[in-house]
Amino acid sequence: MTSSLPVDLTKLDALMEEAKLDTLLATSKHNVQYLLGGYRFIFFRAMDAIGHSRYLPFLIYAKGKPARAAYVANRLEAGEHANAPFWTPTFLPVAWGSVDAARAAVEHLKASGLTRGRIGIEPSFLPLDAWRILQDALPDATFVDATGVLERLRAIKSPEELALLKYASEMITDSMLATFRGVAEEASKAEIVEFLRREETNRGLQFDYCLITVGESLNRAVSPQTWGKGEIMSLDSGGTYSGYIGDLCRMGIRGRPDAELTDLLAQVDAVQQAALAKCAPGISGGDMIAAAEAVLKSSGAANCTDFFVHGMGVITHEVPFLMTDHPVAYEGVDAALPLEAGMVLSVETTMQHPTRGFIKLEDTVAVTAAGPELFGERGRGWNEAG
Repeated sequence: MTSSLPVDLTKLDALMEEAKLDTLLATSKHNVQYLLGGYRFIFFRAMDAIGHSRYLPFLIYAKGKPARAAYVANRLEAGEHANAPFWTPTFLPVAWGSVDAARAAVEHLKASGLTRGRIGIEPSFLPLDAWRILQDALPDATFVDATGVLERLRAIKSPEELALLKYASEMITDSMLATFRGVAEEASKAEIVEFLRREETNRGLQFDYCLITVGESLNRAVSPQTWGKGEIMSLDSGGTYSGYIGDLCRMGIRGRPDAELTDLLAQVDAVQQAALAKCAPGISGGDMIAAAEAVLKSSGAANCTDFFVHGMGVITHEVPFLMTDHPVAYEGVDAALPLEAGMVLSVETTMQHPTRGFIKLEDTVAVTAAGPELFGERGRGWNEAG
C-alpha cells in the first residue's frame, strides 16, 4: 500500500499519446498493482473466483488528467484505503464481481466525460460479461488493446523495484541451497518441493512454483519419485516478494559429481557467461543472444542444449521481448534494440542429456550503467547434498 504517487504519469502520458489513447482501463492484477505503487488486495492475491463471478479491479486513467483517475475496487478494500489511501482522487469500493465492477467503471467514465475517443483495455484480462457492459454502455468509444503501453511503462525498473527483485532472487537461491543440504535421502519430489516451499515462505516470499527433475528423468512434474544416492537434481523455482518475481535454477547431487557431470555443467555455464557478459546498456538483445548461441554451437552437447532469455519484473516474460516463440508464444520485438539500464533479464541454458538427465542454470541479471549485476548468484556449481 502507498500514499504517494506511485507511477511516472509523464511517461504514461507519452506512451498513451504515442498509441493515440485517450483513456486507459487497466484490469489485470499485475498492472493495477504497478499503477497503485505495489498494492495488491490480499484477499484475492492467490485467487480470482468468488461466488458466480470473479474479482475485477479497474484502474481508470485519462491522458493528462490525473484528477479524473479512479480505482474501482472490491467492497472489502475500503479498509485498505482507510489505512493507506490510494493516489487516485476517486475510490469506488463497490464491486463483488466483474459485472458490478464494469458498471461502476462505466458510471465513472460518464460522470467524468470520458465516454468518447480511444479507450485502452487489456483484452486478455477483461472477461466477456464485463466487456459486453463496456461495449453496450459506451457506443461512441473505440476500444484499443493497451497491453503494449502497459508493458513499456514497466520496462525500466526503479532502484526500489530492483531491490525487490534482488531480494526475491537472493531468497530463492538461499532456499534452494538449504533444500539441497536439508532434505533426507530418498525423499520424494513431492516432499522436496514442500521443503523448498517452506524455506521460501520462511524467508518472506510467496511460493509460486517449482519444476523439479531427479536422476536421468527429464520429467519436471512433482511425483513420488525419490532422490537417491549418486543422482542429480534440478530445482527451478519462482517466488514473489512484494509483487516482484525471482526465478532461478540450480543443480544438486547426492554424492560427488564425476568428471562428465562437471564438464556438462561447465558447458551450460559457458553459454550463460557469454550471455551475461553482454547484458549491458547499448548492446542489443540480438547481439547478446548471438554471443550465447555461438558458444552453444561449439559445445559438445549442443544437440541437446537450448538457450533462452526473457524479461523479468512483476510477471515472468515481460519487456524486453528478445526471442520469438521460444518457448513462449510472443515475438522478439526488442531483439534489435539496445538494452537499457534498469532492465532485468532471466538468462537460462537447459541441457536435456540423454543419459545424464536434466542440467540447467537460470540466472537473474540487472542491466546497470556499470554492466551486468547478478541477483542470487550463489550455488551455480554442483551443490552436494547434506
